[in-house]
Amino acid sequence: MKTALKLVLIYLGLQLVCAGLVSLITAIYVTVSGGDASRMVSMALAPSMLLAMLCMFLYLWKAHYLPQDKETWSVVSPAYLVFALLMGLSATILIDFFLSFLPTLPDLMKEQFDVLQSGWMGILGIAVLGPILEELLFRGGVTRVLLTQYSPVKAIFLSALIFGIFHINPAQVVSAFLAGLLFAWIYYRTRSLVPCILIHILNNSLAVALSLRYPEADSIKEIVGPLSYYLMGGAAAVVFVICYLKIKQYKYTR
Repeated sequence: MKTALKLVLIYLGLQLVCAGLVSLITAIYVTVSGGDASRMVSMALAPSMLLAMLCMFLYLWKAHYLPQDKETWSVVSPAYLVFALLMGLSATILIDFFLSFLPTLPDLMKEQFDVLQSGWMGILGIAVLGPILEELLFRGGVTRVLLTQYSPVKAIFLSALIFGIFHINPAQVVSAFLAGLLFAWIYYRTRSLVPCILIHILNNSLAVALSLRYPEADSIKEIVGPLSYYLMGGAAAVVFVICYLKIKQYKYTR
């Protein structure tokens, strides 16, 4: 547990350090060039996020936290990947459906996400690079360590809890926890990061696409309407169960 928490705290620390460093460089640049000081935050946000990701990746690599075994980078099978992606897509709909019944939680980072999604660097970080790094950190690092210390159920729960809390933003904590349960369970079944990474990229890319296309919508329900929303929820539940039963048939064995 200490190792898992250490990795998360290191990443949070790197984010703060990189944000401060890039902000300082941006401030100097704006001062020297006579640029628009009001754009400092938007200029620094995406580069600081990408720099923190790069630094964390290098730390995980140098400290030998990145698994090098064949299973970690196995695609398992084409059929497994299809079921995993369908399960991830249906889970995204079901999580949105579940959250629609909860009180609306404050989105403390909406402005930051809007800024990030206004440029290609931010979109790349949120939709692709972020999911890859988070899977390396939380499943390849945190979950892998926890599975050696606790029972699978406890390890999966703790991993998802840490993943949820890590997001800090109240609007993301619950959904990140629920998604973390899925990611950790899939990793437990195979010890492969490939399906986890692909599902995570799919989830974030879909979220970015919907946010850009429907910036005022807080739920899929507001986009498709109540009737279609409930039909989607029912279909997603059926697909999720089918995929769960299929994926459950696979169990990692060394």
